Amino acid sequence: MKSSTILICERAKATAPKIAALSDEKRNTGLLCMADALVENTDCILRENALDIEAARSNISEVMIDRLRLSPERISAMANGIREIATLPSPLGTLIERTERPNGLIIDKVSVPLGVIAIIYESRPNVTSDAAALALKSGNVSVLRGGKEAYRSASAIVKALRSGLSRAGIPEDAVNLLEDTTRVGANELMRANGLVDMLIPRGGAGLIRACVENATVPCLETGTGICHIYVDKDADLDMATSIIVNAKTSRPSVCNAAEVCIVHKEVAKEFLPKLKGALVDDRIASGGTPVELRLDKEAKKIIPGTSALDSDFDTEFLDYILAVRVVDSAEDAIAHIAEHSTHHSEAIITRCDNTASFFVNAVDSAAVYVNASTRFTDGGEFGLGCEMGISTQKLHARGPLGIRELTTYKYIIRGNGQIR
Repeated sequence: MKSSTILICERAKATAPKIAALSDEKRNTGLLCMADALVENTDCILRENALDIEAARSNISEVMIDRLRLSPERISAMANGIREIATLPSPLGTLIERTERPNGLIIDKVSVPLGVIAIIYESRPNVTSDAAALALKSGNVSVLRGGKEAYRSASAIVKALRSGLSRAGIPEDAVNLLEDTTRVGANELMRANGLVDMLIPRGGAGLIRACVENATVPCLETGTGICHIYVDKDADLDMATSIIVNAKTSRPSVCNAAEVCIVHKEVAKEFLPKLKGALVDDRIASGGTPVELRLDKEAKKIIPGTSALDSDFDTEFLDYILAVRVVDSAEDAIAHIAEHSTHHSEAIITRCDNTASFFVNAVDSAAVYVNASTRFTDGGEFGLGCEMGISTQKLHARGPLGIRELTTYKYIIRGNGQIR
C-alpha cells in the first residue's frame, strides 16, 4: 500500500502539466485569489497557530517561538507578498537563445517550469505561502513538508490557499502539504524519484545535511548562515555600529543575521567599546535582550565578554550571540571568512574603495555587501517578491531563489523536413 507521501507526490506529478500549460494571466488570478483567501481565513489560521505555539513552547527557544508566531499583520504581509509575486513578469517562455543552423533548423532555448518542487522546512509558517506562490508563478506544482511544530498553522494556510485556487478555477493539487511530518515521510520525499523534480531544504544545518546526504532526487542546497561583518581600518565606526546592531538584533533567528564580527586591529580599541555599548549596555538600559559577545584573546584584552571557543566561529547561533575576532589585515579577515563561512552573506565596512573591491572579489559567498547589513539577503529585499530559500551552492542557482531560479529550459527545434 502506498504511503500518503507518495500518493500526494503522484497527484502533484499528474497536475504539473496542467499548471505548466496555464497562461500567466490565469496564474496571476490564482495568486490574487490565494492572497484574498489567506486574509479571509486569518482567524482560523491564528487559532491553529496558537495551538502550535502552546505545544511547542516547552521544546524550542523564545527566539524560535518568534519564527513560529503569526499575527494579523504577518498574515497580511504574507498575502501582500503573494500579490507582489503576481505583479512580477513571467519567467516562462523567455527566449534565452536562438540558433539558425546551415541546414535551416531553427533552435530556440526557452525557459520552462521545473515541474514538481518539494520543499522541506522547519517552524516558519510564512514559508508555506511564499513557497506555494513562487511555485505557481513559475508554472510549478509545490509539495510542502513543514516541521511538526508548525503543522497546524501550515495546514490552515494550505487549506486557505487551495480554496483560493479553486475559486480561480485552478486545480487545488497545485499546492500540497504532506501529512507525515516524521523522518520516514521526509526520507520518502527525498527519494521520490520520478515524482519530484527538485527538492529544496530550508532550515538548520541538520536538516540541510540530511537532505544532501540522503536525497536521490535532485537537491538544491540552501545554506546555514554563518554571516560575517568585517570592520576595516578605514571604516566609519558609527556606520559599522549601526549596521552590526541591525544585522545581529533586528531578527537574530534568521539565516541572514550576522554571527561573526571581525575587526581590524588598528580600530579595535576604539570600535569594540562602542560595539559593546550598543549591543550590551544600551540594550540592558532599554530593557532589551543584550547580546552575548564571545571574544577572541585580542578582543578580550579590550572589552569584557565571554572567551570564545574555536567552535564559536563555526556556529550559526540564531540567537543574541556574536563571535568577535581581531585581525591584522583585510587579507586576514578574508582568510578567516574563507575558512569558516557557509558562503551565505558577508559584509565589509570601509571607506576605502580599493579595499572594498579586493574584499568583494576575494570573498566567495552568494551575497557580498559593502557598507550595508547582511539582513538584506532576502527575496523581497532583492525585488524577487520573496524567496524559496537562499542557495549557497553554485549550480543551478545561487543566492535568493526567486521565480526565475525555479525554471529550467528546453530546446525547441523547428524545421521543414530536415533529416540527418
